[in-house]
Amino acid sequence: MMIPFEFEYYKPDTVEEAVEIYKRIYSSGKKVIYYGGGTEFISMARMNNMYADAVIDIKQIDECNEYQINDNVLTIGSATTLTKISELNQFPLLGLTVSRIADHTIQDKITLAGNILGSIIYKEAVLPLLVSDSEIILTGPSGTRNISLNKVFDKKLLLKDGEMLVKVNIDKRYLNLPYSHVKRTKNEKIDYPLITMVAIKDDNRLKIAFSGLCDYPFRSQNMEDVLNNPDITSEERIAKAIEKVPGNILNNISGSTEYRKFVLGLMLEEVFERLEVVQ
Repeated sequence: MMIPFEFEYYKPDTVEEAVEIYKRIYSSGKKVIYYGGGTEFISMARMNNMYADAVIDIKQIDECNEYQINDNVLTIGSATTLTKISELNQFPLLGLTVSRIADHTIQDKITLAGNILGSIIYKEAVLPLLVSDSEIILTGPSGTRNISLNKVFDKKLLLKDGEMLVKVNIDKRYLNLPYSHVKRTKNEKIDYPLITMVAIKDDNRLKIAFSGLCDYPFRSQNMEDVLNNPDITSEERIAKAIEKVPGNILNNISGSTEYRKFVLGLMLEEVFERLEVVQ
C-alpha cells in the first residue's frame, strides 16, 4: 500500500543542517518531522493515521549513528538500530531489553529514537536509560541541551518545538552493574508487554523502571524508596510499592488491573531473588 499523500524528503549530513531545514519548513506553516528508521511513519501514514508535509531523514548524520566508549562514557546515536545495540551489547541490560522488542526483521529498522519517541505506549528501550541515569543530547532551533533523561522524561520525552534527539550518553560504571530484565506477555515471547521491568543494583540500592503497567513507561522514586526500605520485610516492601504505582494500572485485553498487580508482585519477588536484595 502506498502512502496516500505527497511529502518533501530531506537527508541532511549534519545536525545543524537538519535543524536549519526544520526551521525553514516550519516557518512556512508546514508540518515537518524528523525520521529515523521510519517504521512508524510509513505504517501509520499508509493508514492515514499520520501526516507530514516534509520529513527530515537523520540516518546519514554521523552523530546520530555514533556508537563508542570514550572517556568512560558509552555514547549511542539516536539513529542506531535495535539490532546494532543488541549485537554490540556494550550495555547488556539495554541489549537484552531491545532484543525483546518486536521480531528480528523489524529490530533492524527500528532505531533507538524511534522506539523512545514513537506513539506506541511501551517505549521499552527507555527503561535501561532511566535506571542508568543517562544523559541525552537534544538539538533544535533554541540550541543544544545536554540533560539528564530523568529530568525530561515524564510519561514521554518532553521536547521543545523542533528538537531532535541526537544521542545518549551512559556512564561506563552502569554497564556492568548487576541487573535484571523481566518481561511478561500474554502470548508470545515477542509481543507487547503485559509488564516489562528492568532493574539494576547500584551500591546496594535497587533502581527500577516499568513498561506496560500504565499507559506510559516510568521510573518511580517513591516505589524505589519503599523497595529499598530495610526496616520492613520484602513482602511489605512489595505490597507498599504496588500501592505507589504512579498512575492508573492498565485494564485491557492483555490483562486486568488486578492481574497486572498480581504479576507485578511475582516479578518484584523475582528481582529481589536475582539481585540478592537484603530482606
